[in-house]
Amino acid sequence: MDTTMNVLVTGGAGYIGSHTCIELLNNNYGIIVMDNYSNSSPEALRAVEKITGKTFPIYECDMLDYEGFEKIFQENKIDAVIHFAGLKAVGESVGKPLEYYHNNLTGTINLLRLMKAYGVKKLVFSSSATVYGMNNTVPFQEDMPLSTTNPYGTTKLMIETILKDLCFAEKDWKVALLRYFNPIGAHQSGLIGENPNGIPNNLMPYIMKVAIGKLPCLSVYGNDYPTPDGTGVRDYIHVCDLATGHLKALEKLDSIAGAQAYNLGTGKGSSVLDVVHAFERASGTKVNYQFAPRRPGDIAECYADVSKAKRELGWEAKLNLDEMCRDSWNFIKNQK
Repeated sequence: MDTTMNVLVTGGAGYIGSHTCIELLNNNYGIIVMDNYSNSSPEALRAVEKITGKTFPIYECDMLDYEGFEKIFQENKIDAVIHFAGLKAVGESVGKPLEYYHNNLTGTINLLRLMKAYGVKKLVFSSSATVYGMNNTVPFQEDMPLSTTNPYGTTKLMIETILKDLCFAEKDWKVALLRYFNPIGAHQSGLIGENPNGIPNNLMPYIMKVAIGKLPCLSVYGNDYPTPDGTGVRDYIHVCDLATGHLKALEKLDSIAGAQAYNLGTGKGSSVLDVVHAFERASGTKVNYQFAPRRPGDIAECYADVSKAKRELGWEAKLNLDEMCRDSWNFIKNQK
């Protein structure tokens, strides 16, 4: 009898998705990957196969294509879903709200309808620390009031609400809402990492492109925040630690009542300049930067209270900022 748990990973070719696929395969889960490659590429999945020595079904499919999506459920035995797929650029979401609401909400509702139709009641959802909004004090705790400052964040909060309502209505659903802080770093093999299509939206890929000469200079938005060096403070977490958090959540789903939120971060804040200097140490290269005005909607400090994930999931981050930068550099050197 096959006792392998089969996990559908939506957005499995993406940055966090691909690293989680490696963890799942290395821990003897079966995976089925779905991605539309809108901000990723099939190369990442080939790298996952190379790193793990395992193959798995891959579907190029969009969440908005209900029939195409259903085919995955028809053709595979699925026990649980880890849901990463979604548009995720904060700035872009402000300019294209309808696209974000339609893609992220309709796509997720399609997924939930299919899970319901095929009797799959276990879900790990990729949420975000953006749901804590502008008005909470750090460190952020899971039971704080939630609010958002942009359409991307609002889609995460709306999906959390949908999942809570679903779990309230149907008691046999088990859902973990994982609120990520700022994932950086790359797999130790150097074969996969964060390599977004186009101009990066996140700090680390931007720093990397400056370090290898693809971009001239890093803009640091705001140097007048009430923080130690005036630049914004965030909770950076190694993507491999984050991937392990998904496994822990999956393992503990049976003991979760309804939809439970968990912060995945290190519990420590680092400023933009802390990251720049750590990257310079790791790479031995100079990163040119200039200060620019604050961006609207950016908060001074954002870091996690991680005690709930430690207590209930038995998970905590292990890798530090220097290790995150070392692995990011190791990855980008391979991409040159």
